[in-house]
Amino acid sequence: MLTPERRGKTPIVGQSLRSASSLPVSPLIFIWRLSEKETKSPTSIMVAGELVQEHLRADAGAPDDITVGRKNLELEGAAADPPYAAVPSYEANYNQRGQEREREKEVQPDEREAMLPNGGGGGGEEAEEKEGKMLETRLYRRRFAVLFVFSLYSSVNAFQWIQYSIITNVFMQYYGVSSDKVDWLSIVYMLAYVPLIFPATWLLDRKGLRLTALLGAGLNCAGAWLKCASVSPELFGVTVTAQVICSVAQVFILGLPSRVASVWFGPREVSTACATAVLGNQLGTAIGFLLPPVLVPKTDDVELTGHNISVMFYGTAAVSTVLFILTIIVITDHPPLPPSHAQAVLPDCPPEDYSYKQSIINLVKNKAFILLLISYGIMTGSFYSVSTLLNQMILACYENQELNAGRIGLTLVVAGMVGSILCGLWLDHTKAYKITTLIVYILSFLGMVVFTFTLNLNNIYLVFFTAGVLGFFMTGYLPLGFEFGVEVTYPESEGTSSGLLNAFAQIFGIIFTLIQGKLTTHNGPLSGNLFLCAWIFLGILLTALIKSELKRNNVNMEANRNPLLALPTECPGDCPLEQKTNGVKLEPSISFSRETSL
Repeated sequence: MLTPERRGKTPIVGQSLRSASSLPVSPLIFIWRLSEKETKSPTSIMVAGELVQEHLRADAGAPDDITVGRKNLELEGAAADPPYAAVPSYEANYNQRGQEREREKEVQPDEREAMLPNGGGGGGEEAEEKEGKMLETRLYRRRFAVLFVFSLYSSVNAFQWIQYSIITNVFMQYYGVSSDKVDWLSIVYMLAYVPLIFPATWLLDRKGLRLTALLGAGLNCAGAWLKCASVSPELFGVTVTAQVICSVAQVFILGLPSRVASVWFGPREVSTACATAVLGNQLGTAIGFLLPPVLVPKTDDVELTGHNISVMFYGTAAVSTVLFILTIIVITDHPPLPPSHAQAVLPDCPPEDYSYKQSIINLVKNKAFILLLISYGIMTGSFYSVSTLLNQMILACYENQELNAGRIGLTLVVAGMVGSILCGLWLDHTKAYKITTLIVYILSFLGMVVFTFTLNLNNIYLVFFTAGVLGFFMTGYLPLGFEFGVEVTYPESEGTSSGLLNAFAQIFGIIFTLIQGKLTTHNGPLSGNLFLCAWIFLGILLTALIKSELKRNNVNMEANRNPLLALPTECPGDCPLEQKTNGVKLEPSISFSRETSL
C-alpha cells in the first residue's frame, strides 16, 4: 500500500504536470527533472507518461505510440510493488482531466492557433477549405448580344474608312482635289492609330471594356454627323476633320475583339468569337466596297453628286446613333462570373496597382511576340494597302469599271469573312496556332502572286476569282494573329497585345499605301503588287521563327485536370508570373504546425 507521504505527493505531481503541460517546455526534459526531484517509482513515471501522451495528442494530433511502453511499465510495477492496485485512481483522475481539457478546447483557442500566423490557418482540412476554393465559371447568353452590338458598330466604323477610297474619282471631281488627298482620308485612319493606341490600351486596362466601347461608338457617331455638314465642294476641310474623329474612334475599336472574346466566351469558343468580332470590321469594309458606288455613281451634275453624298452620310449617321444607344444598354465590363479558368485565375488587381509600363516592357522582352508583331504588321498592312488602292488598280486596267471595282472589293472581303470564321473554328478545335498561321501566311503569299499576274489579262471575271482567293487567306489571317498574340503573351492584357499588333499594322499600312500608291501611279499596278509580294515573303520567314508557347491554353488544360486552386488575395500588376496565374498551389504544412506547437 502507498504510504501517506507518497499519497500526499502524488496529487502534487499531477498538479505540477497539469500546470506545466501548457508551458512551451519539452515534455522529456520535464519528466527527467521530475524523476530526480519527486520520485523514481514506476507509478509516478507511468502517470507522467500518460500526461505527456495527452499533451502530444492534444497539440499535434500524434498517434498513441506510448501505450506499449506504458503497459510494460505496468507489468514491471506489478511485480516489484504489489500496492500498485491503487493506481486506477490516477487513471480516473487522468480521464477526468482529459474531459476538462476537452471542455477548455471548446472555449480557448488551440495553442497552435495562437503561435501560427493568422491563427494557425496553415494546416488541416478546414484551413485547406479556406485557402483554396473551386474556380466557378459560367457562360451567359448576354455574351451574344455584346458580340453582336460590338460587331455592328465596328462595321460602321470600317465603312466610313473605305467609303472615300472606293469612289476616289467621284470625290476628286466633287471637292476638286487630287487623288493623293483622297487617299489621305484613308491613311488618316492608320496615322491616328499609332500615337493613340498607348493611351487607348491604358484606358482599356484601367477603366474596362464598357468605357472604351462607349468612346468608340460615341466618337464614331459624332464623326458621322459632322460629315453631314461637309456636303459642299468648298468644305473638304470639314470632311477631313470628320474623318479624323472617326479615325480616333477606330483606336477604341480595333483592339477589342480579343478582349471581348476572352472576357465573355469560354475556351472552346473564344477563337470563333474573336473571328466573329473581326468579321464585323470586315463586314463594314465589304459594305464600304459595295454601297458607295451604288449610292454615289459618277455624274457630271455637281448638285446631284452632292445630294447622293448627303444621302450616304445621313444614313451612316442614323445607323451610328442607334448603335451608340445599344452600346450604352448592352455592353458591360465583364460578366458576373468568368467564362474560363484562364480568366478566373487572373487576379483582380486594383487599378492603382496596375503597371501599364511593366506590361509593355514584358511584351517587348517577349521574342515570340516581337516576331509576331512584324509579321502581323506586314500582312495586315498589305491588306490595308490593297483595299485603299483597289479602285485605282482596277481603273488602271479596266476603264469605266467603278462599279465592278466595288464588287471586286466586296468579293475580297466576303471571302475573307468566310476564311475568318473557318480559321476561328479550326483553332477552337485543334489549338494549332503556329502551324495554322504559317499555312495561311504561305497561301496568302501565293494568292497575292496570282492576283498580281492575272490583274492585267483583260478578264474581269478572273480578277473576281483571284481577289476572292486572296481575301480568303489574307483577311482570314487577321483573327489568327490576334489569338496567337494572346496565347504567347498571356497573362498580359489582351487589349495591350492586340493594340500593339494593330499599331504595327497601321505603321506598315501607311508605308505600304504610300509606296505602292507611288509605284502604281508612275509604273502601273504590277510594280506595286510585286513590292507587296516581297514583303509578304519576308513575313513567312519571320512567322516560321516564332516559338509557339500556348500559355493561356495550358492554364485552361491544367485547370480542367485540377479545378481546386488557391486564389491570392492581392496581386499587383507587375507581380511574378506564377502569382498572376496562381501557378503555385498553396498546400498546408502539417509538419510546420507540429514543430511550432512543440
